[in-house]
Amino acid sequence: MKALNSIRMGGKEILPLVEGGKGVSATNGDSSGAWARAGGLGTVSAVNADSHDEDGNLIPQVYRGRTRGDRHEELVEYGIAGGTEQVLRAREICGEDGALNVNVLWEMGGAQRILEGVFSGPAGDAVDGVTCGAGMPYKLADIAAKYGKYYYPIVSSGRAFRALWKRSYSKHSEWMAAVVYEDPWLAGGHNGLSNAEDPNEPQDPYPRVKELREVMRAGGISDDVPIIMAGGVWFLREWSDWIDNPELGTIAFQFGSRPLLTKESPIPDIWKERLPKLEKGDILLHPFSPTGFYSSAVKTPFLMDLKHRSERQIAFGTEPSDERTHKLDVGFKGNKSFYVTRDDLLKARGWHGEGYTEGLKTPDDTLVFVTAEQAKVIRKDQADCMGCLSQCKFSSWNEHADNHSTGRLADPRSFCIQKTLQDIAHGGDPDDNLTFAGHSAHHFSTDPFYSNGFVPTVKQLVDRIVTGD
Repeated sequence: MKALNSIRMGGKEILPLVEGGKGVSATNGDSSGAWARAGGLGTVSAVNADSHDEDGNLIPQVYRGRTRGDRHEELVEYGIAGGTEQVLRAREICGEDGALNVNVLWEMGGAQRILEGVFSGPAGDAVDGVTCGAGMPYKLADIAAKYGKYYYPIVSSGRAFRALWKRSYSKHSEWMAAVVYEDPWLAGGHNGLSNAEDPNEPQDPYPRVKELREVMRAGGISDDVPIIMAGGVWFLREWSDWIDNPELGTIAFQFGSRPLLTKESPIPDIWKERLPKLEKGDILLHPFSPTGFYSSAVKTPFLMDLKHRSERQIAFGTEPSDERTHKLDVGFKGNKSFYVTRDDLLKARGWHGEGYTEGLKTPDDTLVFVTAEQAKVIRKDQADCMGCLSQCKFSSWNEHADNHSTGRLADPRSFCIQKTLQDIAHGGDPDDNLTFAGHSAHHFSTDPFYSNGFVPTVKQLVDRIVTGD
């Protein structure tokens, strides 16, 4: 493998190795500080980050507000406090010379307020930049420039970057430290698949990254501004033809799944114990996220229940038609009249006989059939919404609307993402939760580095990655 030389990124000389900033409490001050101390770019997740009291006890993110708006304000306060604490912890570990970013999702609830709260508070001088994706964060450059921070937009295509560059980023180009290419078919977590792309037909990342570089060059951006390849990166030897490649310009690599299994990783032991058991094909790119984006996660019973829930779905009308000639007689109570096809009536009766007795309406004029207990949980989770997303199809929350509503029916085919990610991050059974992972996570079970149950420190992992393995 080619020698892995340091690069200049975000005003610092570092290894071209980036820690992925994984969601709710899966990357914290300990893990990101250790990554930055090892020579790469550490990334503190500022997505509902943990905070602690004066005695070091975790402060549970309990919501007491009567309304969704009240609870949303609590969420923003938790976010600023947790992000601040974790950044300060990371800086304490990595020292003044370590390269340290925060990561936010643009579509998370209160994203801009939380980011500005972290930048303007005690952690402001401790953080170098911000990595941001999950949407089209046009205001990212303005915020970064306002506080003198470097920004790293996450995109999944040259087309997406072109739109961001023309509308916003070209005005603050001096603060753009790198562009993260997050592969829609390989990366864990939420993915930027466009409507024109087939989730079942992955594309080779090389021509897509080459196109991104061409778009950047057309905007006058130097090849010294790195593109960070995110998604599918495990062994660097498999990417050696990307290093020092004049077609691609300066390249760095982001690692999301591998840092989960380290001594410093904050995820609970029960989650770490599951990672080495993953096999090829255990990750599913699925459409059930309340964000409306596709995302990649482990095929846990939780995720497969969502898949099967959507399969127990029929279309209906409130009046009979040429096709929907049969009145539905299962799945609801009261005087409601739903008309379905004969085949769908037989399906609904079959599901009812299997215990899926509750028909819940979706925004698409369909009914999904769930058990009475599932229906109870779904309704409670929707009622307890605290606005953790800017818009949520599961609860119909909309942060920016006067009435905090999308105006659409809440969608029972999705789930409360805040609830499940908080649970798995704090000891909940991975089988009962959404478990994000990239599509290379199956290497945990075959990579000899992890044989005999070995769990490395972050420094050991970075040293191993530099060798090509």
